[in-house]
Amino acid sequence: MTALSPEVLHSTEPVLLRGLVSDWPLVQAARRSDADFCALLREFGRNANVGLWRGAPSIDGRFFYRDDFKGFNFQAEIRGLDALLDELLSDTDDALYLGSTELEGTFPGLRAQLYLDALAALDAHQPRANLWLGNRIRVAPHFDLPDNLACVVAGRRRFTLFPPAQVSNLYIGPLDVTPAGQPISLVDTKHPDTARFPRYAEALRHAQVFDLEPGDALFIPSQWWHGVEGLDALNGLVNFWWRQSPAYMDTPLNTLMLALLSLRELPTAQRDAWRALFDHFVFDADAETSAHIPEAARGVLGPLDEARARQLRAVLLHRLNR
Repeated sequence: MTALSPEVLHSTEPVLLRGLVSDWPLVQAARRSDADFCALLREFGRNANVGLWRGAPSIDGRFFYRDDFKGFNFQAEIRGLDALLDELLSDTDDALYLGSTELEGTFPGLRAQLYLDALAALDAHQPRANLWLGNRIRVAPHFDLPDNLACVVAGRRRFTLFPPAQVSNLYIGPLDVTPAGQPISLVDTKHPDTARFPRYAEALRHAQVFDLEPGDALFIPSQWWHGVEGLDALNGLVNFWWRQSPAYMDTPLNTLMLALLSLRELPTAQRDAWRALFDHFVFDADAETSAHIPEAARGVLGPLDEARARQLRAVLLHRLNR
């Protein structure tokens, strides 16, 4: 059986790990039958209520915006886990999607069954573990800030991954109104409209496509765009998320939104000047950037720690709240 190595966890490219979690009880149950898989989930999720998305058969499994972009083509609802599993087993025509449900709160005891020797390299990162369930659904390409180890436990899933540099060829939708918090590509990866989105052909040249079966895992580095398609009437996935940065660091999406507010509409020459400042103080920063300033006087240019992060956050909140 494949084991997860520390090198994989620091890769900047996706890594396919066939059979990594094939010994998990969830995987073994799914290989016997969908009913056995659901029975095992019921053992750990007794009396649980879960949040899910429901879409009509007409959306063809694709959770997305409405045509007018004033809402989404699905409804969010709270339902008992047993009822959801029964509906998935019935091969309903509705598109059903249970996303990012943390194991610790909803399925107490299940995580202990999954944390086996094959994943020992994850221990130092203290990742969050989540369960995802659905039928033949499609999730638009998006990126996650954390690194991601996606482990298929039931059914088959297809992952289509794009490097971060392909963002301009993916036709990203609104940043502030999104289905689940992250911006998504507006291209239907199953039926791409190349007349409307001609640059998507270039993105496809750089795409990596992985078909995973129960027991397989895929390491997805931070900020790689990935679309996911469920290929069977019932499919399940457990993923682990972790960051390679301290918890006190804010999400860079906040920086992007603030840059839209403060930089985007400046004259070209001023934007170029700020680009040089960002390169100097952020993207190209090294030990020499502030070496000429006495250490005690470096302020925000000094090493970032939890105390300085709190101080910076307070200053920003004060400046924005005007």
